[in-house]
Amino acid sequence: FIFTCPVEPEAYLDLYPEFVLKPEEKAAWMRQRDGAVVGRAAADNFGWKVGDRVPFTSPIWGAPANATSWEFEIMGIFDSGKKTADTNMLLFHYTYFDESRERAKGQVGWYTVRVKNPDDATAIAKRIDEEFANSPYETKAEPEGAFAAGFAQQVGDMGAIIMAVLGAVFFTILLVAGNTMSQTVRERTEELGVLKAMGFPNGLVLRLVLMESCVIALLGGLAGLGLAWGMLAAGNPIAKILPVFYVPNSALVSGSVFALLLGLAAGAIPAVQAMRLRISEALRRNG
Repeated sequence: FIFTCPVEPEAYLDLYPEFVLKPEEKAAWMRQRDGAVVGRAAADNFGWKVGDRVPFTSPIWGAPANATSWEFEIMGIFDSGKKTADTNMLLFHYTYFDESRERAKGQVGWYTVRVKNPDDATAIAKRIDEEFANSPYETKAEPEGAFAAGFAQQVGDMGAIIMAVLGAVFFTILLVAGNTMSQTVRERTEELGVLKAMGFPNGLVLRLVLMESCVIALLGGLAGLGLAWGMLAAGNPIAKILPVFYVPNSALVSGSVFALLLGLAAGAIPAVQAMRLRISEALRRNG
């Protein structure tokens, strides 16, 4: 699967300046009716290079008139100046597409409108819809983020699915870590009793157990975050499944905070048990 889209080349590249195409490749694309440009991710995934002719079949539009497939010559490969931009796509001339398709000639799937102030996007979308209200071709204008989210929602509520899976994983790790800390405190009852006999106050014993739990959780969490960051620094490991996949710095910070919270939650009950432990019981239990 690859996202293919017929566009007005000049207008499209002006609307999306983050897509960087060499000037000579852009000029060649403008001249070639059946020419197309592909993103770097698509070119790497399929092994395409400039000059290749690639046939396509479409589950929506079928084949063009008097042909068995759509065929394009790759005139250029564009890169992205933004980490979040998807380059797993192929762009070609709308005029060529409209002349060749057998149905819905002259119609357009969507228009992209750039606004000066992003804060005005919702208001402008409403004005566009009002302009075409009660017409044969009513519009549904919305910000680009909402438009992309609508496509993702066709698969399912990915955010809810991911949060449910992560919640189950976090809860399982919490149980395992809590049980491990409880076992550690039970095995070191005599040591805790000796510390208290030496004058360690209950509050200090509580903090020592919590600190141990947090250090263990942070070591594991930071190791996992570091491994994930290192893998992605070397390149997208699942480019064919998710062309845009990266770990923002905010996610690394959030992961560290969650690891710390996990350590606090896992060590809370064992720490309270250690704090309430009586010296006589601790020494007698292991005497």
